[in-house]
Amino acid sequence: MTTFQSNPGNGGPSSNGTQAQGNEGQAGFGHKVDRIGSDAQQLWEDARGAVTDLQDTLDLKGRVDRNPYLMMAAALGVGYVLGGGLFTRTTGRLLRLGVRLAALPMVKDELIGMAEAALSGIEAGARMAGTGNNTSGSDRPQGSQV
Repeated sequence: MTTFQSNPGNGGPSSNGTQAQGNEGQAGFGHKVDRIGSDAQQLWEDARGAVTDLQDTLDLKGRVDRNPYLMMAAALGVGYVLGGGLFTRTTGRLLRLGVRLAALPMVKDELIGMAEAALSGIEAGARMAGTGNNTSGSDRPQGSQV
């Protein structure tokens, strides 16, 4: 069974000074609230200063004025990522398409290199075949005219 102890003065003045201690507790609580309020205001001012510094550093308004379409695309990309679209099937498909498109110039260069090598090999073979049949000693193939 629980027993409760009651304050003999029931919040009123008492002979042992408990009321004075209560006032000190309230003053301490008020001081803590004031300190928390001033800390919150300081935090708010620091955050506003950081945002202002970030705006000055990024120069978003200037960038939007210079490249409005690029900034619109960047905003769409950021919104897509923040909206949770990063780990979806659509993103996987887009990445695969991007890799294929990025690899296309490399594949094209390799194919052109192979074609040039094949053509130079054919030309070298034609020269070799042409020099064996050519008795005039000129470097031109037989059917060519000056």
